[in-house]
Amino acid sequence: MTEKTIEFEGIEPVIIFGPYDSYLKKVREAFPDIRINARGAKITIGGDEPDLTAIEKIFREIIFLADQHGEVLENDVNALVSLALSPVSHPSAALSGDKDVIVETKDYVVKAKTDGQRRMVAEAAGNDIVFAIGPAGTGKTYTAVAIAVAAWKAKKIKRIVLARPAVEAGESLGFLPGDLAQKIDPYLRPLYDALQDMLTAEKLKFLTERRVIEIVPLAYMRGRTLNNSFIILDEAQNASSKQMMMCLTRLGVNSKAIITGDVTQVDLPKEMESGLMNAQKILKGIKGISFVFLDKSDVVRHRLVKDIINAYEHHEEGLRKGAPKEAEL
Repeated sequence: MTEKTIEFEGIEPVIIFGPYDSYLKKVREAFPDIRINARGAKITIGGDEPDLTAIEKIFREIIFLADQHGEVLENDVNALVSLALSPVSHPSAALSGDKDVIVETKDYVVKAKTDGQRRMVAEAAGNDIVFAIGPAGTGKTYTAVAIAVAAWKAKKIKRIVLARPAVEAGESLGFLPGDLAQKIDPYLRPLYDALQDMLTAEKLKFLTERRVIEIVPLAYMRGRTLNNSFIILDEAQNASSKQMMMCLTRLGVNSKAIITGDVTQVDLPKEMESGLMNAQKILKGIKGISFVFLDKSDVVRHRLVKDIINAYEHHEEGLRKGAPKEAEL
């Protein structure tokens, strides 16, 4: 049996242990086989690994929150306990030699399923900025988020920042109803959806509250320098050239970026050039910047998505060749 001691200074014990020791009781109930004694500003824990390490992490996080914010909420403790109790993933598929594994989730493994997605993973490993360009359904966003989560889990970066242009609102969200979170939610929802597949709800909430994961409109990136971060700019075809340059120049020390977009779905005004299309011309050939192009062979959504893309491609090709338009009814 191993024994560890955790001490804290300058913090009232009631903040750490909770009203009537409620936080302490919650941890004891979650780990009944571990002995936990608290007296004054000292916590002594005894038992076997790995539970002992998990409890130590819980209390050190509680102490950190108390030191930073002067309080610890019951929700904070619930989230920490839930994270510690999360089931351990099955033996790593990566260790079994499956090179397609990007990141393991609570319930399953996220893999690169197509050649285009495999190229994204490979290029992200060897370059600091990767542009992933392709039609809907090719898994650009999902793969990019998985790569970022994998980098965070491997402690290669400390923060994940995901951004999207809010084109329909002209990057001016004041006219939409609700508070800021409600205004931007429709534009950022696809990023949340991807993250929710890779992190438990409790962990995602905890990490967003701690700003380890940030999901913001592109306009809110201005003026920042992001060190030790993984930046994802999604729907980049709807960023202007100035916005694209602004986003790319946020990159700080030990940071990476993946820019995803579909040049066939530009929603900008006709007189405004897409920053994604412009970047292809300006940044081509720069060492450390890579372009990955996905196509309909990389579509991983419903089988009809590929047929829809084919139909639209044939239609556009017909228009380019001057095929007569269908007669109006």
